[in-house]
Amino acid sequence: MTLLAVVQLGRGVVPVDTPVLHADDEGLLRGRAVFETLRVYGGAPFRLDGHLDRLAASAVRVGLPPPDRAGFADAACEAVAVSGEPDLVLRFLWTAGREGAAAPAGFALASRLPAGLEELRARGLRLEVVEWAPGALAGAKSTSYAANMAAQAQAQRHGADDALLVDPAGVVLEAPTSNVWLREGGLLLTPALELPILAGITRAALLELAPAAGYAVEEGVFGLDRLVAADEVFLSSSVREVMPVTAIGGETVGDGAAGEAARALEAALRAAAGYPLSG
Repeated sequence: MTLLAVVQLGRGVVPVDTPVLHADDEGLLRGRAVFETLRVYGGAPFRLDGHLDRLAASAVRVGLPPPDRAGFADAACEAVAVSGEPDLVLRFLWTAGREGAAAPAGFALASRLPAGLEELRARGLRLEVVEWAPGALAGAKSTSYAANMAAQAQAQRHGADDALLVDPAGVVLEAPTSNVWLREGGLLLTPALELPILAGITRAALLELAPAAGYAVEEGVFGLDRLVAADEVFLSSSVREVMPVTAIGGETVGDGAAGEAARALEAALRAAAGYPLSG
């Protein structure tokens, strides 16, 4: 993703090529930083309050001071305005700052959307199963994301697009940057938040939107066999929205094409963002 704008809390707009972190920042040295990633539709950040709530909750988990909520909201608006583009990826970063200084730093970053999202949505994702042992910060959006990225890289080495994280007992958890859903007839299921997974903001939106789209929803615990046997599987995340899954571990899911629920919920999500699908 191409970086278009950087806004530092308390400093304002910073040229994108200007260094903004010191080498001894604890976010870099020890991963003591948290972040959020959200979509901007037509110049409006989607579910901004939800992302700011989660940023604050993650900061508590990592032992950081509460982030400046109003400052981040203002920085978001400024980053979007400076970017010059209406449809973006917006990131928030809240880091502990320099070692021993106790002076946190906050940033809003605006970037272009990744290329090829709609082509990937039309094709569907291929997932590789990766066994996962969640750490103590499971469910927090800390920048200690190396394990997630390693799982994704492992899946890609096997020719997949992304990883499906499953615990040692075979319970389905999530993907490295997405929540997991399956459909059985008119019922949608997604792993419960009692599991060590992230409480996705897009996940929450789909829980609200699914009944109006004609689907009952249950949160629970289920194994890989149930996922593979489902009529349909899809992932949800802020950047990729609703992304169909067509294969898991080399086995075809459903009829091997994007399913009805993924299409319906993508349309509902866009409508909720005030940005309906064209065509």
